[in-house]
Amino acid sequence: MKKVLLAFAMTWCFGLVGVVRAQAPAPGSQPAPAAPPPAAAAQAPAAPAAAAITDADLKALSGPKAEDKAKGDPGGTLTGTVSDIPVGDAKKGLTVADVVNLVGQNQIAINFVWTLVTGFLVMFMQAGFALVETGLCRAKNANHTMMMNFMVYGVGMLAYWLIGFAIQEGGVGAVANLGGTAPLSNEQTMMLFGKTIGLWGKNGYFLMHNGTYDVGVMVMFLFQMVFMDTALTIVTGTAAERWKYVAFMVSSFMMGAFTYPLFANWAWGGGWLSSLGANWGLGHGYCDFAGSGVVHAVGGITALAMGILIGPRIGKYDRNGKANAIPAHDIVLVLLGCFILAFGWFGFNPGSTLGASANGNLRISSIAVNTMLAGMSGSFGAVLYMWMRYGKPDGSMSGNGLLAGLVAITAPSGFVNPVASVIIGLIAGVLVCLSVEFFDRVARVDDPVGAISVHGVNGIWGVISVGLFADGKSNYGGSWNTVPGSVTGLFYGDAGQLVAQLIGCATLIGFVFTMSFVINLVIEWVVGQRVAAKAELEGLDIPEMGSLGYPEFVLKADMMGVE
Repeated sequence: MKKVLLAFAMTWCFGLVGVVRAQAPAPGSQPAPAAPPPAAAAQAPAAPAAAAITDADLKALSGPKAEDKAKGDPGGTLTGTVSDIPVGDAKKGLTVADVVNLVGQNQIAINFVWTLVTGFLVMFMQAGFALVETGLCRAKNANHTMMMNFMVYGVGMLAYWLIGFAIQEGGVGAVANLGGTAPLSNEQTMMLFGKTIGLWGKNGYFLMHNGTYDVGVMVMFLFQMVFMDTALTIVTGTAAERWKYVAFMVSSFMMGAFTYPLFANWAWGGGWLSSLGANWGLGHGYCDFAGSGVVHAVGGITALAMGILIGPRIGKYDRNGKANAIPAHDIVLVLLGCFILAFGWFGFNPGSTLGASANGNLRISSIAVNTMLAGMSGSFGAVLYMWMRYGKPDGSMSGNGLLAGLVAITAPSGFVNPVASVIIGLIAGVLVCLSVEFFDRVARVDDPVGAISVHGVNGIWGVISVGLFADGKSNYGGSWNTVPGSVTGLFYGDAGQLVAQLIGCATLIGFVFTMSFVINLVIEWVVGQRVAAKAELEGLDIPEMGSLGYPEFVLKADMMGVE
C-alpha cells in the first residue's frame, strides 16, 4: 500500500512541476514579439468621435410613468432607471455631473460592500479556530479554551482600536479602491543611505484622530482588525491547557497594540519592507498579498516564543524526553472547525483586493480558485504523508494539512496561477507533518494544536513562494508597492523578488520572535504565565473559569506523567 501511495504522490508532483516549467519562460529568454497589424487595419480611417452628452440631452430623458410602476415590476425593467439618479440641484435638474458622480460613488460602493462582506467572513473564522483548538485539547479544558478564543476578539479589538490601527495604517496613504482614505497619511520615517523608510503610522487613534472619522477609514479598520484578530488567536492554540487567563489577556492586548501592527506597517502600511523595491530595486518590495507573513507567521512565531517560555504540559514528555501523545477529545469539532476556516478564507484572500471593481480587481475569481486548490492539495499532502509513514490517514493532521495549504497560499494567492497553487499547497501539507514531528520530538516545544507548524512554518513558506512562483500576470492597476508592472518571481525571471521575500522572512523570525519573547517574559515576571500544577492536572475549567465546559461528563484528574 505504501509503495502504491508513494508512486501516486511522485507521479502527481512530477506532473505538476512539468506543467509549471512548460508555462514558465526559459531563463534569459525574451517574449516573442507581437505580430504586426495587418496593412488593411493600418490604413483604415479613424472612427468619428462620439458626440458629447450634454445636460440638455439628460433633461430630455424620462423614466417610467408612475402608473406603470404602480402595477409592479416583476421583470425588473422599470427599476433602476434615470429616475433613480439623485439630482444635486433641483432647479438645474439632472446634469452630467450628477451622472458622473453617481458612477464614481457606485464603484466605491461596490468596493465598500465587497470589503465589508469579506471582512465579515474573516470574523467568522474565529468560530473555526475556537472549534479546532477546543477539539484538539482535552475535555477538562474545553470552557477555558473556548473562552480564550472568544475573548481574544474583544481584547485584540480594544488594543487595535486604541493604538494598533494607527501604528499599522496611520501612514498607508491613499487607498484608491476605498475612495482615497486621505486621513491615513502620517508615517514616521527616517533617512537611511539617502532613502526614506517608514517605521510606523501616526494617525487614527480611537478612529477619531486627525480626520480619521471617515467612511473609507472605517472600512479599512474593520477589514484589518479581523486580520489582526486571526494572528492573535493562533497563540492561544499553542499555549492551551496551561495558560493563565489573566496572562492571556495581557499578552493578547500587547500583541494587538504593538507587535502585530509594527510588522504589518512595514509590510502593508507604507513601511520599509514594502519599499524594498522602490528604494533598493528588489522586485516590488516585500509582497504578502493576504498575510501568510503578516498574519500567520507573526501569529505562529509569537506562538513559538510563547511555547518555549511557558513549557510543555505535564505528562507530555517522560523522564527520557520521549514525547507522549495527548489525543484530541473531539475530532468532529476539529474537522468542522477546519471547514469553517476554509469557508472564511474566501474572505481572507479574495477580500484582500479591498475591492471588486476596477484596478484589476476582477482577479478575485483567480484568487478564490487558487485558495481552494491549495487547501485541497494541502490536505492531500498531509493524508499521503501520514498514510505512507504510519499506515493510516490521520484526521487531525488531515485538517492541519488543509489549513497549512490555505496558510501557504495566502501570500501568493494574488500573484500565482492555479498549477503553482496546487504545488504550494501540496508542499505545505507535507511540510506541516514534518514540522509537527520536529517540534514535538526534536525541539520539544509542546504545541497542542500544531499552530507553530501550520501558521509559523507554512506562513514563511507562503512568503517565500511569492518570490518563486509569482507569474507576472496580476496587474493590479499597473503597479504594486509603487513599482510599475506586476509581481514576478524567480521562476519567471525576477530573482530580486525572492531576495525581498527572504528579507521579510528574516525580519519575521528576528524581530517578531524577539519582541514576543521579551513582552511575554515581562508578563511572566509580573503575573506569571502558567497555572499551578494542581489546576493543570484537574483541568482549567473550574480553577480559571468557574464552570465546566461539559458538566454532564464525569471527569477525573489526569495523572499522566505524575509518578
